[in-house]
Amino acid sequence: MSATWKNANRDMFASFMCDDASLDVLRPVTVDMGWQPEKCNKGGLRNAIQSLSIAASPAILMVDLSESGDPLSDINALAEVCEPGTVVIAVGQVNDVRLYRDLLASGIQDYLLKPLTPGQVRDALVQAQAIFAAPKSSDGSTAKRHVSTAVVGTRGGVGASTVATSLAWLFSSDHHLPTALLDLDVHFGTGALTLDLEPGRGLTDAIDNPSRIDGLFIERAMIRANDNLAILSAEAPISAPLMTDGSAFVQLEEEFRHAFEMTMIDLPRNMLINFPHLLADVNVVVVVTELTLAGARDAIRLLSWLKTNAKHAETIVLANKVHSGVGEISRSDFEASIERKINYVVPYDIKAAANAAKLGQTFVAANRASKAGAALRDLGSAIIATGTDGEVVEVKGKGKVKAADKNSDKNGGAPAAKTSLLGKFDFKKILPSGKAKAGTPA
Repeated sequence: MSATWKNANRDMFASFMCDDASLDVLRPVTVDMGWQPEKCNKGGLRNAIQSLSIAASPAILMVDLSESGDPLSDINALAEVCEPGTVVIAVGQVNDVRLYRDLLASGIQDYLLKPLTPGQVRDALVQAQAIFAAPKSSDGSTAKRHVSTAVVGTRGGVGASTVATSLAWLFSSDHHLPTALLDLDVHFGTGALTLDLEPGRGLTDAIDNPSRIDGLFIERAMIRANDNLAILSAEAPISAPLMTDGSAFVQLEEEFRHAFEMTMIDLPRNMLINFPHLLADVNVVVVVTELTLAGARDAIRLLSWLKTNAKHAETIVLANKVHSGVGEISRSDFEASIERKINYVVPYDIKAAANAAKLGQTFVAANRASKAGAALRDLGSAIIATGTDGEVVEVKGKGKVKAADKNSDKNGGAPAAKTSLLGKFDFKKILPSGKAKAGTPA
């Protein structure tokens, strides 16, 4: 609740305390800071919500949670009536570390434990005043570098969500970059499940009320997976169809650019079709596929679409769940069909996948020593190395080489005219070798 937004008509301070003892401590401190003691009101959090629903919220708000049966739920209700930029300090009598952390995660600036002391209150108010008065870092010279990545699967079940969650975890944990993970599978997303988290209502609230999306909303709605990773997802009822024009998603991406250094978007194919503008500001698109005939067909279609509609984004092709033996289609035949190279290959490892599920961790976190995990780490390093010109450096082991030129194909990733997909494969190589018996028709 500490976004820097200022309104000249706002009061500098207001408080809502449940007991007279707290008010007796608070009023002299407010006078010393040059504020009106009349702004120290009797009544707790619910009184604050009722008052601020019909009046402008102050720059600094102190609220008493002592009479609240569900502080987190009431704080969320308070956030709905507070204007952006309000710095909120909570006061309570419950000495619980978990409650303290949950309140900070919801956007509260500080939590003071009763009984209050003048020094304690003064320090909290001085810090809140400094935060509100701090200049907004919107200067272009100090703007943070931001890389936005979308992961799209050619088919359901190819492992696009596994790749997306693993990359987000790598950015935040191994590279210590503030990262946002946006799971756009509103009904069946697995981003929160993979990270052993409850999805919350953040994404559905954003879809229902796009006008509420701002820095304050991002702080309150996103679920923290670790110090550098926050996830926004949903588990909407199957009976509730997705009713949106996609403006909420674009606004979320805009807020992510201000709040994080990395954005990871788990983008289902149907969302790409319905809301193509989602890729307007994406730097890298990872197309995840399996080496199958259906995967080749849909990879061709996706690459062709990206060539036309997302020219600004660097496209990376990742082959996932690749068997060591004979597969449905060989890598060389697959590359011939899509008319470009596969950038990264993740070997099939069912034991590693089961291990990650049992531990409640991302695939790459649970399997650091596996070859599949190494391939994903190389991909993550390549995305982080994305230059300002949008070029991705492909990382292999310890060295770095230039990624395969996405324009090297003659038809921009699309199949040649009047050419059958089946005609691109040499089925003599795919079928098992052996001479036909005499008298058997060829």
